[in-house]
Amino acid sequence: MDYSENKPVWPGSSSFAVGKTPFGFFDNDTEFQDHADKFAKYAAQHVGYPIMDIELQDINFYTAFEAAVIEYSNQVNQVNIVNNLVNTIGIDTASNFMSENGLTGAVVGNSFGYITKLSKAYGTEAESGGYSIWYSASIDMNPGQQTYSLREAAEKALGQPLSTNDGIEVRRVLHNVPPALIRYFDPFVGTGLGSQQLLDAFDFGGYSPSVNFMLMPLHADLMRIQTIEFNDRIRKSHYSFDIHGDNIRIYPVPTTSGSISTPFFKNVWFEFMLEQDKANNAVLFGNTALTTGAISDASNIPYTYQKYNSINDMGRAWIIRYGSAIIKEMLGRVRGKYSSVPIPNGEVTLDGSDLVSQGQTEKEALITQLREFLEKMTKEQMLTRQNTEATQMNEMMAKIPLRLYVG
Repeated sequence: MDYSENKPVWPGSSSFAVGKTPFGFFDNDTEFQDHADKFAKYAAQHVGYPIMDIELQDINFYTAFEAAVIEYSNQVNQVNIVNNLVNTIGIDTASNFMSENGLTGAVVGNSFGYITKLSKAYGTEAESGGYSIWYSASIDMNPGQQTYSLREAAEKALGQPLSTNDGIEVRRVLHNVPPALIRYFDPFVGTGLGSQQLLDAFDFGGYSPSVNFMLMPLHADLMRIQTIEFNDRIRKSHYSFDIHGDNIRIYPVPTTSGSISTPFFKNVWFEFMLEQDKANNAVLFGNTALTTGAISDASNIPYTYQKYNSINDMGRAWIIRYGSAIIKEMLGRVRGKYSSVPIPNGEVTLDGSDLVSQGQTEKEALITQLREFLEKMTKEQMLTRQNTEATQMNEMMAKIPLRLYVG
């Protein structure tokens, strides 16, 4: 087959119509429609038309134009995701603030939503809040019996049996002692706190009413309550225990008579969580209504392609250059099918490989240039620049002499 007789040649003009691009993402955009034909003319002239024949058709130019807009949107959205993922993670993608274009074109402000959710997860372990529900159950102690089933007690408290996959996590084991708050205030120890702490240390602090009018900072109050609870757990408990599997073993052996050092308590209480609840809350951040459709990572944060009519001139200039590089590569691959073209008394060598190489190099350079520019637009970089500007401004202001006022 003779290349010179069968080559499709660009006629010099085109007329865009909906459906002529592979995906049609921007076909209904009137500005895209208008610029598609202008781009075709520019790109054809960029590679030598009309001095040289261009072995491409209008759909090739439209494809390159669409691909350039897609690549530009992809690069911009990557920066948007880096900036905004932490502020949107866990949000339902079907929520009311989402438009048909998702977050594209939206201004996403800073929030502590994700950090707050994360801190609640830590709060579960620190016993200061969290998402997981704490349950309580009690065990009836029998004289002479040391080992009891925590699982049976938990099922009794929940009112339903636990499945084989539902483990329980015991957080506290308690017997009947005066609450820490009762022993916190004490009018019978005077105005000082030292004697009150002494009474608490020997387990006598719960035997007086509760008032102390000394004004103390809040952190001191919290630390004292924590100290009392710590003493309850470590120093003043008449019993100890071991937990193995779903069983708890009480030491020493409970007896009916008891003594001053080891009185008999009929019940032991324990607080627990369901391990499956913790696992579910770790996935759902405590929002049990969200099983699917929540933003979790970069793969499902709802950024769509940028609307062409909203892209500024700087962005459109990049798109034209990138699309022209695609055309170079595309034309080079077409010409690369034949290494030469026969002519009378000889042949002409085609530049297919050179065009492919030039197009690829230009594409890489344009992407590098755009990425370097967009990286300067991340919130981290902008805050760094603002900090530098503020520092320099303060240094300049420090060199300005203050005015003297004469009264």
